[in-house]
Amino acid sequence: MNTLQLIKNDPWLEPYRKAIEGRYDYLLQKEKELTQNGRVRLSDFASGYLYFGLHPAENGWVFREWAPEASAIYLIGDFNGWQERESFRLTRIENGVFEIHLPQETLHHKDLYKLKVHWENGEGERIPAWTRRVVQDEHTNIFSAQVWKPENPYSFKIQSFVPDVSPLLIYECHIGMATNEEKVGTYKEFTRNILPRIKRNGYNAIQIMAIQEHPYYGSFGYHVSSFFAASSRFGTPDDLKELIDTAHFMGIAVIMDIVHSHAVKNETEGLGRFDGSYTQYFHGGSRREHPAWDSLCFDYGKNEVLHFLLSNCKFWLEEYKFDGFRFDGVTSMLYYSHGLGEGFSNYGDYFNANQDGDAICYLTLANRVIHQVNPRAITIAEEVSGMPGLAASIPAGGYGFDYRMAMNIPDYWIKIIKEKKDQDWRPSGIWWEVTNRRSDEKTISYTESHDQALVGDKTIIFRLIDSEMYWHMSVNSQNMTVDRGIALHKMIRLVTASTINGGYLNFMGNEFGHPEWIDFPRQDNGWSYKYARRQWDLIDNPNLKYKYLGDFDKAMIALIGLVKDFQAFPVYKVWDNDGDQILAYRRADLLFVYNFNPVQSFTGYGLLAPLGNYKIVLNTDDSAFGGFNSIDNSIEYITIEDPLYESENKGWLKLYIPARTAIVLKGKTKSNAK
Repeated sequence: MNTLQLIKNDPWLEPYRKAIEGRYDYLLQKEKELTQNGRVRLSDFASGYLYFGLHPAENGWVFREWAPEASAIYLIGDFNGWQERESFRLTRIENGVFEIHLPQETLHHKDLYKLKVHWENGEGERIPAWTRRVVQDEHTNIFSAQVWKPENPYSFKIQSFVPDVSPLLIYECHIGMATNEEKVGTYKEFTRNILPRIKRNGYNAIQIMAIQEHPYYGSFGYHVSSFFAASSRFGTPDDLKELIDTAHFMGIAVIMDIVHSHAVKNETEGLGRFDGSYTQYFHGGSRREHPAWDSLCFDYGKNEVLHFLLSNCKFWLEEYKFDGFRFDGVTSMLYYSHGLGEGFSNYGDYFNANQDGDAICYLTLANRVIHQVNPRAITIAEEVSGMPGLAASIPAGGYGFDYRMAMNIPDYWIKIIKEKKDQDWRPSGIWWEVTNRRSDEKTISYTESHDQALVGDKTIIFRLIDSEMYWHMSVNSQNMTVDRGIALHKMIRLVTASTINGGYLNFMGNEFGHPEWIDFPRQDNGWSYKYARRQWDLIDNPNLKYKYLGDFDKAMIALIGLVKDFQAFPVYKVWDNDGDQILAYRRADLLFVYNFNPVQSFTGYGLLAPLGNYKIVLNTDDSAFGGFNSIDNSIEYITIEDPLYESENKGWLKLYIPARTAIVLKGKTKSNAK
């Protein structure tokens, strides 16, 4: 490739042309290798789940597994008393693949099974790597694979879903903790109770965590053991399919939080030493274990590993009709150092010997496969270093993700809430953080995700109000700390959501200021579910102030969602003044005005805007949102002409802007008048 659009868009990348072109050339070389010089599509290569694992076959069953270092493999389970028997010994066929054919009557729906794998000087029970169903015995806590072949499997009512995600408004969620009760919630409960809430709130996509099976619930789903199995904690595969089908019926896209950056170390439940070797799926030596996550690192240089992971991407799209993926831990994949201890202060930090070319190639291939299988699929990179090109197209020299997470924004909000007094908040700094992004890459903006709600951290509302939440969230209680927290919570969300260039994300419950932190059951808390749930009764209670935040979020999302392709409209800064703490900007026919000043309200504050008439369409100080009704929303504002700006077709808007208030005005100007 002689020319790269990525470098044309950012000439500062020119010194690193060789590295960027090198990764692109390596991609083409690897793709050619995997597709037999183009004789098959890459998505056809990524079909291992149709071959490996347990499948119905003509007059029976067939099971296959890849275990190159195994000397013998037996299928054991309910059907043979969990004993090694010659009739259940797999035959080694080629390339380290083992196979067995069984009569139809041998296996039945819900039978439990495992593999007994033998290798030189050792043996062990293993859960098949490609299994689609894993369950845990409630008495022994032992995990086993399970035959899943119901008589009446779920049949999708919507075969082809076309998401309307312009803009993309994501509700991040966790099935298990989506219940009010102190227990593990289910797919069915989520479908029945939570999807309607999300629909009413105006979000057009959900991003589901912890779908891939994981032995430790408290890992939040990030220590995956069985990559093709939907977690049985929440119900059956059919229950998950019904959830996705129902979401599609409601017009909601379903994105899966997929974990391909590492795997759980467990051997009896996961892939660790699956065939007795240390390097079947993972690196050997010092690269095998992740130094911070206590997990194993995939060897993306192996074609068999690429086959496994690319097939995993295609499987979830085809079998469950997911609409895309948020790839977790991308930074850890990009660099040999996993990004640990790295500063990433200049472009040279991205394009040095620290890059993992095999991992970069895998991520690009994954995006290629996903968009071949479903051209409308959504891919999002969770990446903290700022690597250029992640969300640029592959032909342009990028990785092919549709979006990248704007991870600087939540860090910024935490920093100023913790470290700065209200009077020191600078609108110029706020504007820089929420709009600082590469022009050729779309981002997902957010104030906080699940990360900011875990034990050891605090949500924005808890940082703002803290213990006062326990005593003063009644609508009849007056408290200055609570008033401040509610006001800033709305303003922070509005300035983040309204400046997106791709999409916006909210974590389940944070929209209404869910109190406290997330803490999954563990030994230290007596295996309690008290904090591993969402207290929906708080927002449903009309006597509590949580309803104000929830109603504001609904109004904010509705305003953004009503503007088709809202994210594509340019954002023009109208004014910022750090002394007054005023920020204003235009987008489409909307004018956003913020007064972050904690004490001073402004009367007749002048802002230059296109000539026309303006009305308030959203006001954080509205009593419906817990405000003080300091502004009359019915007033029509008319621009005052100024000869100095006649050629620009602009005039002065004179506004009353109360302290700690944001207003959004919709203008009927000469340019958009009917």
